[in-house]
Amino acid sequence: MSVNHSVRRQAAIARPWLAVGNALAAALLAACIACASGTAAAAEIPYSAAAYQQALAAGKPLVVYFHATWCPTCKVQQPIVDKLSADPQLAAVTVLEADYDKETALKRSLKITQQSTFVVFKGGHEVVRSTGQTDPAVLRALFARAL
Repeated sequence: MSVNHSVRRQAAIARPWLAVGNALAAALLAACIACASGTAAAAEIPYSAAAYQQALAAGKPLVVYFHATWCPTCKVQQPIVDKLSADPQLAAVTVLEADYDKETALKRSLKITQQSTFVVFKGGHEVVRSTGQTDPAVLRALFARAL
């Protein structure tokens, strides 16, 4: 194998990793800029019983989002939830994403019967819930009820 061929082969192997590295660097830079500029985003995190109990006990603004990977409505809702979670005006709202198929105890305790359901808490108490909503303005207003 010639040296020239070896260099081309190594470059071909490295090229996809450069793209991943560039994307990671861009995401890190965006996060740093957001932190430095004082803009914060709402926390969108996977559901855990500990996080849920802690948010309720502290009276934090909280939205529990029941979703399923197979749910077409949830697939429409997800980019809206992502956008709302990045909105600085909703930065105080914690969004816990609960897997509809796995979180059976939570579903039972909150009397959830369908995926694509949002349950909104303010001061540790449920204030509103919505199922199947895909209008961004309505979901924004729903999230704002937690504040």
